[in-house]
Amino acid sequence: MNQQDQLLSIIGRERGLFEQDLARYGPELDRIVADHRFLVIGGAGSIGSAVVKQLFARNPRVLHVVDISENNLVEVVRDIRSSMGYIDGDFRTFALDCGTPEFDAMTRAHGPYDYVLNFSALKHVRSEKDPFTLMRMIDVNIFNTDRTAAYAAECGAKKYFCVSTDKASNPVNMMGASKRIMEMFLMRRAEQIAVSSARFANVAFSDGSLPFAWTHRIRKRQPLAAPNDVRRYFVSDAEGAILCLLSTCFGASRDIFFPKLSDKLHLIRFSEIAVRYLDSIGFEAVECDTEDEARDRVDELAAQKKWPCFFFPSDTTGEKDFEEFYTDTESVDWERFADLGIVKNDVGWDHATLEDFERTIAELRNAGAWDKQPLVDLFNRTLENFEHMETGKYLDQKM
Repeated sequence: MNQQDQLLSIIGRERGLFEQDLARYGPELDRIVADHRFLVIGGAGSIGSAVVKQLFARNPRVLHVVDISENNLVEVVRDIRSSMGYIDGDFRTFALDCGTPEFDAMTRAHGPYDYVLNFSALKHVRSEKDPFTLMRMIDVNIFNTDRTAAYAAECGAKKYFCVSTDKASNPVNMMGASKRIMEMFLMRRAEQIAVSSARFANVAFSDGSLPFAWTHRIRKRQPLAAPNDVRRYFVSDAEGAILCLLSTCFGASRDIFFPKLSDKLHLIRFSEIAVRYLDSIGFEAVECDTEDEARDRVDELAAQKKWPCFFFPSDTTGEKDFEEFYTDTESVDWERFADLGIVKNDVGWDHATLEDFERTIAELRNAGAWDKQPLVDLFNRTLENFEHMETGKYLDQKM
């Protein structure tokens, strides 16, 4: 079993996504990439680096990659050189924050670009646990997106793409709500440049995700922990990359792509994935009643090719039982792609609402101190029907 098939097996699937769509659109996608200049922001994270590899394989004229993580950028280069080698085009990486003067200077020196793709984000629900991290999440997810989209418009890019999330559909946490507000800012920016986006499922074993954390727990001889009532859709990093590239190159302005639900994509519990993951590496999962029991039994069970797990019902802030890709009020094109749906241009925005959002954030920052509740209140008046799920408990309080 190859690595991709093994990953699909762990997330409960037998077949990959987008094979029909790639067969139809792949040749044109190859031509578009080969003829153009690409800037990828946040290109060293899991989905960003997967997109970089898909672009590199199609020999673009220019592929410049920006990320705040110097170490992750080094690994992107090493991975590409070790697997694909070199291209004729100009491939470079820059360890930069996209919200800084250094980024602006780099784009002036090496731009313009035909396509600007942004994957920089604070993606964890746990980022709302304190008002300061929450404010940074707002800046990265919303304002940096708007700033880089403005740059793309100024440099004459054909398209600006920014990844969203399934948590932006009927959001119940501040992370998902920040991405929904980001979509609204993008719709406004579409008055100046063509923009598209994608809402997609959890990327299996992506950096910082719970399944990714299990690989560290095994290496450090620590138990696995997971909620047993939270269900999620999962895609591989390669599938997520193809979804993003199809949206970038074939989406109309203001389109939001998402994977269709079918026998190839379904909800699965984290606890079930944990059991499948352990089986894939030769261990049998043993469920423990408490965290202490799970911690204490690692050595005993590991000697028997078993591994302790603590599964629990979720009670933390902002966790829905399941996620969804679109709402009942959104118009969806189901026909164009075999495995993709497209939320069409009726994703709305209101100038006064967005101006109020910008003004309120500026006032809070200028004051030099703020609490979480004014930010929640602002999100509530920015988004209709936002139902923030606050329990007073956060993931940092879990194993």
